[in-house]
Amino acid sequence: MTIKNIDKQYVLNTYNRFDLYLVEGKGSVVKDENKKEYIDLTTGIGVTAFGIADEKWVEAVTNQLTTLQHTSNLYYTSPCALLAKAICEKTDMSKVFFSNSGAEANECAIKVARKYAMDKGYDRVNILTLNNSFHGRTLATLSATGQDHYHELFNPLPTGFVYADANDIDSVIATAKENNVCAIMVECVQGEGGVIALNKDFVNAIYDYAKANDILFVVDEVQTGNGRTGQLYAYMNYGIKPDVFTTAKGLGGGLPIGACVVGEKAQNTLGFGDHGSTYGGNPVACAGALSVVERIDDKLLQDVRKKSEYVFSTLSECEGIEAVTGMGLMIGIKTKKPVSDVIKECMENGVLCLSAKDKLRLLPALNIDFEILKKAVDVIKSACEN
Repeated sequence: MTIKNIDKQYVLNTYNRFDLYLVEGKGSVVKDENKKEYIDLTTGIGVTAFGIADEKWVEAVTNQLTTLQHTSNLYYTSPCALLAKAICEKTDMSKVFFSNSGAEANECAIKVARKYAMDKGYDRVNILTLNNSFHGRTLATLSATGQDHYHELFNPLPTGFVYADANDIDSVIATAKENNVCAIMVECVQGEGGVIALNKDFVNAIYDYAKANDILFVVDEVQTGNGRTGQLYAYMNYGIKPDVFTTAKGLGGGLPIGACVVGEKAQNTLGFGDHGSTYGGNPVACAGALSVVERIDDKLLQDVRKKSEYVFSTLSECEGIEAVTGMGLMIGIKTKKPVSDVIKECMENGVLCLSAKDKLRLLPALNIDFEILKKAVDVIKSACEN
C-alpha cells in the first residue's frame, strides 16, 4: 500500500492534495519519491523562512531536543525568555504570549482587546476587521475573517465581529462608530484574500483614528511577518507601530509556534490565569524561532527587497500576466490562463507554486539563491505565456 493510499484512507479528507509525495529537500530544492527535483516557492505556505533543513535552525533545534524538549509554563526556560526578548527589542514592543499557531495568536489578541476595553470601563466588545481578510480557522478567527465563503458551513459562529471595506477609511470609521468597537484588526497584505497590499494612507488613517479613540490597533502578521515583506514586520513598511501584532508561520522555521506581541498600552491587560497554552513557549519551538529571528537583519531584508524587485519587474512584463501584487517575497500574480493550469505546468517543469483566490502566489525562502529564483521565474513566465 503506497503512502498516498494510506493517507487517503486514514487522514481526514480536508486537504485537496496535489499528486506529489515529497520525501526530502535542502534549501529551496525538494525531491519527490522518484528523486525528481522541484524549486520550492511555497515554503510550507510561508513557514520555512530559510528553506529546508537549514543548518543553523537544525543545530538550534537539535541542541534543545537533547537538553529539554518540554516543560510546563509553570517554570522558566531560556529559549522562551530569549525569544520574547529578541522580538520585543527588534520591534520596541513590551510583552509576548506564545502559542502554537497564527489562529491561536489571533485568539489571544482578541482576548487582549476585549479585556482592555473592559478594564477601561468601555462598553465595547466588537472587533472590526476588513472584508476579504483572513485571520484563522478556529471558530472565533473564522468569524473575524471577512469572507462569507469561510463562514457558511459552520454557523452559528461566535458574535462580536464587524467588517468594513479595505482601503476605505470612511467605511472603517462609520462601522466603528456604529458598533462600539474595542479593536481594529488588519493584515497589511491580505494573503488568502489575493495577496493585496493595503494603501499606506489608509493604514495610517486607521492608526490615527484608533489612537484618538483609545481603540486597540491590531496587525495580523501571521503570513506577512518575519522578513516576508522586506521589513521585519509588514507594518514597518507603513511607518506605524500597532498596539498589538500577531505572528506565526515563518517565525518557527518549520515548527509550530505563534506569538501575540503587545505594546506598552496593553502590556498589563492579561494577568495570572487569564490565558494559557500547554505547548505555548515550548523550548524546542522557541529555540528554532530564535535562530530565525536573530538572522533577520538589514542585509537579509535588503536582499529580500532586491529579489522582490526582480520578480515584480520581470513578471510584470510577461504577456500572460495581467498584474503582479503583494510586497517583498509575498507575491500574487494575476494570470490570463486559469491559475490551476499555470500551477500544474509549473509543477511538471519542476517549480512548486501556490494559489490565492484567482492568483498564483509565491512565498519563496527569504534566502533563496538568486540563480535558482531566476530559473523558477523563467518557468513561471513560460507557463503563463504558452
